[in-house]
Amino acid sequence: MNAKKRALGRGLSALLDNSETDIISNSIITDKSDIARAIVNIPLDEIECNPFQPRINFDETALQELADSIKEQGIIQPVTVRKLDSDKYQLITGERRHKASKIAGLTEIPAYIREATDNEMREMALVENIQREDLNAIEIAMSYQQLIDECGLTQEVLSEKVSKNRTTVTNYLRLLKLPQEIQKGIVDKKIFMGHARALINIPSTEDQLSVYKKIIEKDLSVRKVEEIVRDLGKEPVNKIIDTTTEQPSEKFILMQNSFSQKLNLKVSLKRNNNGKGSVVINFNSDDDLERIFSIIDK
Repeated sequence: MNAKKRALGRGLSALLDNSETDIISNSIITDKSDIARAIVNIPLDEIECNPFQPRINFDETALQELADSIKEQGIIQPVTVRKLDSDKYQLITGERRHKASKIAGLTEIPAYIREATDNEMREMALVENIQREDLNAIEIAMSYQQLIDECGLTQEVLSEKVSKNRTTVTNYLRLLKLPQEIQKGIVDKKIFMGHARALINIPSTEDQLSVYKKIIEKDLSVRKVEEIVRDLGKEPVNKIIDTTTEQPSEKFILMQNSFSQKLNLKVSLKRNNNGKGSVVINFNSDDDLERIFSIIDK
């Protein structure tokens, strides 16, 4: 079995590789060495999409690129389907290949035909979806939770099916306990998985949100957030966070004063330990604002 197949998890690959669920091998092939006959070409219009497919949106550009590849090289990896009746099939895996083949103008597609119950279909669709490389941590966590809720899996069984250790699965599931604002921050890539794992260990939702906002404002590293979390029992959260700001150097103060004198207005320069920061110019009227623009525009 190659690395790609192993990545699907033992639960999915075990079913797809099981000859007992292979309708073609059971009903047609008499010589098991005749592997080619285990794959059949099925008209695209006879194949329905998987009704349990959790993935709704497919990147149109990526689909077109796959369609172009199919035009040049054909279908390298057959899709897998289950038979519904004499002329109808339902996708188990391979929906992107199915859609791209239609775009490429194909009328049929190579496929393996397997037996699968509705529950197995749902489980395999969710497991396959988890293997996508473009999923963020929250999407992975939600897929794990779906497998637990809809397929009745324990965390231990789930970890086996997705080829992850149980601790990793647990860490993802714990992300769903974070406030929605922080979950959205993970989706929007404002913070990393390491930040989120540290925030989970803060008992108070209020403190979680406070630290989260400071991570973004001060561009705190994962290590710094872990230090803050460890020290939460010793000092108030705001006091701990405020210590992350460096004392301004003499050069920094001179630059701020020079800027302020040039504009004849109050100027505040702020920076964090990583060198990122902001310049705040206070003005008292529209005339001041126009004067600032005229100086900058020179």
